[in-house]
Amino acid sequence: MEKTVKSEDKKPCANCGAELRFKPGSHQLKCEYCGYEEFIEQAKNSFEELELEHYLKVVGDNAYTETIDVLRCKNCGANQHVEENYKALHCVYCGEPLIKEDIEKEGWILPGAVVPFQLDASQARGIFKKWVHKIWFAPNKLKRAALNPESIHGLYLPYWTFDANLFAAYEGQRGDYYYETERYRTKNGVQTRQVRKTRWSYASGTVNGFIDDILINASEKKRRELPKKIAHWNLKELTAFSSKYLAGFVTEKYTISLKDGHHSSFQRAKGIAHNWIRTDIGGDTQQIHQANIKLSDETFKHILLPVYISSYTYNNKEYYFYVNGQTGVISGVHPYSFWKIFLLILFVIIVIAGIIFFAQ
Repeated sequence: MEKTVKSEDKKPCANCGAELRFKPGSHQLKCEYCGYEEFIEQAKNSFEELELEHYLKVVGDNAYTETIDVLRCKNCGANQHVEENYKALHCVYCGEPLIKEDIEKEGWILPGAVVPFQLDASQARGIFKKWVHKIWFAPNKLKRAALNPESIHGLYLPYWTFDANLFAAYEGQRGDYYYETERYRTKNGVQTRQVRKTRWSYASGTVNGFIDDILINASEKKRRELPKKIAHWNLKELTAFSSKYLAGFVTEKYTISLKDGHHSSFQRAKGIAHNWIRTDIGGDTQQIHQANIKLSDETFKHILLPVYISSYTYNNKEYYFYVNGQTGVISGVHPYSFWKIFLLILFVIIVIAGIIFFAQ
């Protein structure tokens, strides 16, 4: 089940006492009532990389550094924490009401870094609205949904990142292309053509280097797969974690364990090692027969990445739309209006029939 949490850090406005919320595109908190703004104090040191071996062998999968309150949506199963003063006590995925009496406590590894939202909700709605109006045969209800200020929600998604020094000893073959002239007979006589062949030679050696920030999605969402189109963030914009960046947004708790995330990262590291080996072998093509890959000095961090999500139900089917909260890229699967398509086809048939009638 997806588990989402909401920042517990409720900082009151120094001017009017209302709750301050993070202002996207800045390092500030802002009061939505009186406009008061307050800077988020930046950490003097960069975000911390945690020693992987310690957490895997000593602490284990149940490792956590703090406890949080979560609420489970009885409709779709997603869990989220909602602040006492949060305006909409509804599930961020399906919009169903949440019951605060159902709060449960869970632990998590505190995020080490975050890419703060660069777009606010009104900007995300503008992108969503523009995208919807470009869709041919979009249902009118979908277009109206794009205008609804409550139709889109900001969500921080959990990811693991892994760093390591990689060393690999390999054996394989280097292939160099060469061409031979081949004769063949046709009805016009004997013809010639160039045929490409490969000269193979034994190759072995070692490669090594540093792998930085292998990004692994830490949320298992079988029903709500995040489109690959928007799952790209500039990790150079990572900022040392402060719960103040979460104020006003929902944060999803990871459901893929650190151990499973590390297993996926090793498969990515294996692919990187094979690319390095092919480059080291050289030639036009390569074969890798054996590669002994070792990782050392492995570290990880839990990071949060921003996205806006909107859901829409049409003909009893649920559709999800996503806007990258940093880049503004949008993606989603949308329904089509049967009646708009039917009326267009009918109009075309009438036009064609009219042309034929007058032509006769």
